[in-house]
Amino acid sequence: MPQKRPDSGEKKEMGYDDVLLHLGEFGRYQKRIYFLLCLPTISCAFHKLAGVFLQAKVNHRMLFFIQTHVLCRCLLPYEFANATYPLPPERINMTLPWDSATKSWSSCSRLDTNFTEEYFNARVPANRTVPCQNWVYDPTKYVSSAVTEFDLVCNDAWLRATADALFMVGVLLGSIGFGDLSDRYGRRPIFFISLVLQVAVGLLASVAPEYVSFMIARMVIGATTSGVFLVAYVIAMEMVGPNKRLFAGVVCQFFFTAGYILTALIAYFIDDWRMLQVALSLPGIVFISYWWFVPESARWLLSQGRAEEAKQLIIKAAKENKVTVPEEVLEGLLPPVDKEEIKSTESTKEMKPSLLDLMRHPNLRKKALNIFFNWFVNSGTYYGLSWNTSNLGGNDYLNFFISGAVEIPAYSFLLLTLNRWGRKSILCGCMLVGGVSLLLTLAVPYGDLARIQLAIP
Repeated sequence: MPQKRPDSGEKKEMGYDDVLLHLGEFGRYQKRIYFLLCLPTISCAFHKLAGVFLQAKVNHRMLFFIQTHVLCRCLLPYEFANATYPLPPERINMTLPWDSATKSWSSCSRLDTNFTEEYFNARVPANRTVPCQNWVYDPTKYVSSAVTEFDLVCNDAWLRATADALFMVGVLLGSIGFGDLSDRYGRRPIFFISLVLQVAVGLLASVAPEYVSFMIARMVIGATTSGVFLVAYVIAMEMVGPNKRLFAGVVCQFFFTAGYILTALIAYFIDDWRMLQVALSLPGIVFISYWWFVPESARWLLSQGRAEEAKQLIIKAAKENKVTVPEEVLEGLLPPVDKEEIKSTESTKEMKPSLLDLMRHPNLRKKALNIFFNWFVNSGTYYGLSWNTSNLGGNDYLNFFISGAVEIPAYSFLLLTLNRWGRKSILCGCMLVGGVSLLLTLAVPYGDLARIQLAIP
């Protein structure tokens, strides 16, 4: 059956990218909204990386007890609750067993004896050990952390790693959940719901009475970082023209790097972990004011058939950009008004795409799984290195600062090369360099202050 040929008077359907050619791919309006949307990225970096200091690992030893009808503090002067971390050299081998695994004096067990003056004078260490029940922590690096407050050491040390794992579970669930919700109900409301949750739960985490509630709060915060960062990123990318998306996509990461670096600076000056959690959560309150400045995505409005609202946003943006979008271009965004045409459009409406469509076609499935695996490897490497800067030796804050700062030349490199050398060569090249660099760390002598650390872009 021959198709109807459009006559000269028929309205031509326009895509949003066609509008951007007239509106300006990255005009004043887009730059203003883009900058506002990039700032919450700093707050997301705070929450994603602050665990290094909120749950800082602290050197520790136990508080000693003597066995009577009840457990009580050792009568020795240095065994009261305010006991200092260092032990006199002549007392170490008389109180602590040697841990051959760590090649140091044990911090999880003590010699089983009453530690009387006669015992110390005899200079013969006891031959039995018992697990520690309380600990004294070294305050030289960290005055306070969740580890010291909840005694997450020795047999309970696994809880610290569990909290990190649950945080990333939250990131995963937030990516899926908030991403789907933003497609259904709009970018703007989901962005603000995530933002309010991030601030509220962040403040609740600072008053967590025990570690389980702190872990749950951290998991929710992890989910909100996806809701805030990913949705804001999508809004920003949807209003930028095709030729400017590379620049906008990479520059946004500089704000995350700024948050990375600022986390070290804030943690350096705030040594109480609860106050640090408050300090990292409060900036989110400022971003709630965006409700009056950041509009809904015009592209999303068009996808939902709300073309008139999208048209008004485009007119407002054109006014700020000091350009004029032709009326025929705007009219091309509006839905058909002819009843027969509406009926025809509704009858031929296709099923909305879903995530499962990525798995339906072999070529698309292969590429999608490849990209998923790349994200898995890069995320594991990135956060594995970032969260373990305290294991490098030297100053923890300086290590963390440098680990964030190296991202600046990395992203600058991407801006200069992605369009020239192509995505595939840059991705493969960086993966190879990163993998080789990580293998080279095996050659660094144990205990040497020199460490190789690479932040993979």
